[in-house]
Amino acid sequence: MKPQRIALVHDWLTGRRGGEKVLEVLAEIFPEAPIFTLFHFPSSQVSSLEKRTIYTSFLQRWPALKKHYRWYLPFFPLAIELFNVQEFDLVISSSHCVAKGVIPRPDALHISYIHSPIRYAWNQYFAYFAPQRLGFFARRIIPLIIHYLRLWDVNSASRVDYFIANSQAVAERIFKYYRRTAEVIHPPVDVDFFRPRGMGVAKGNYYLIVSALVPYKRLDLAIEAANRNKFPLKIVGCGPEEKRWRRVAGDNIEFLGAVSDEELLQLYLGARALIVPGEEDFGINILEAQACGVPVIAFGRGGAVETVQPGVTGILFSKLTVESLLAALDNFKDITFNKSTLRKNAEQYSRKVFKERIENYILEKWEQYQDKKQRI
Repeated sequence: MKPQRIALVHDWLTGRRGGEKVLEVLAEIFPEAPIFTLFHFPSSQVSSLEKRTIYTSFLQRWPALKKHYRWYLPFFPLAIELFNVQEFDLVISSSHCVAKGVIPRPDALHISYIHSPIRYAWNQYFAYFAPQRLGFFARRIIPLIIHYLRLWDVNSASRVDYFIANSQAVAERIFKYYRRTAEVIHPPVDVDFFRPRGMGVAKGNYYLIVSALVPYKRLDLAIEAANRNKFPLKIVGCGPEEKRWRRVAGDNIEFLGAVSDEELLQLYLGARALIVPGEEDFGINILEAQACGVPVIAFGRGGAVETVQPGVTGILFSKLTVESLLAALDNFKDITFNKSTLRKNAEQYSRKVFKERIENYILEKWEQYQDKKQRI
């Protein structure tokens, strides 16, 4: 018997990145399920999500939310715990921050898809909060807040019955921080949309970055590499580091901000390669580029090692240094990549494959959970 009363829980709806693409598929599988999220910026999602019943927390009404929602991080655990999901038999959370901490009914099933344990509390803490990045008061307050957040994060993991990780790298973090195992189901890549389009787009001489402009993405490495070697670099994305990185970027570096899917497709098709200078949890953009026949130059840690085969679908560099990235760029120039091979690799991660895998997993766990309840 399939579950009837289902809730979807997501951290926040402010833009369309990997987490939101996972949520879109979950919403397709469970069309009647309402969505609970800390805050929602209207028109930030595809129309299929915007039309859904969306419940937001008390944070939705707080001042300056759109520009400074990160200021309210200390209140995120409380906000997620105040959602009333007691009427639902199945709760599915999509979490990279606090969504997994929602409190289900004792006899309900809770499955959590983890994009990463809270990055700025765990493996990326020093990328965000290195002492030299903080002012006098922040150096004293932020470590206390993050310490509390870590304690809450570990404790709230016990509210989840089954974990799904978006990559093997994230599964390892789940085990390290929560001591829980996780099934790996890679997130969806829209290979039907991101694909070569005949001869309409001429190959350019530029390199491309598609990324949120946040510290752990390490765009500073690519910017310095482009400054030294003067190669054209186009950067797609927005984020709090944009002003700082613009100040140090040369004239050969172009910041494009947010772009439409069609514009992004054209940028992929015209690029020599996609550069991924930081550690990715998974990296949907890596597969979007490959689906377009474009190779990838990526830091060899995290999700990239699962999707980039050196010399076949791209190049991996081993150290988070400008010199290591420049060496990879030099090696890249000597390799000819096969577009069909790149495309074939990306097709393994299609939206269709993801939808089938996650639906089967959820229904299987639901049946097992029901059997278990009947035996008790």
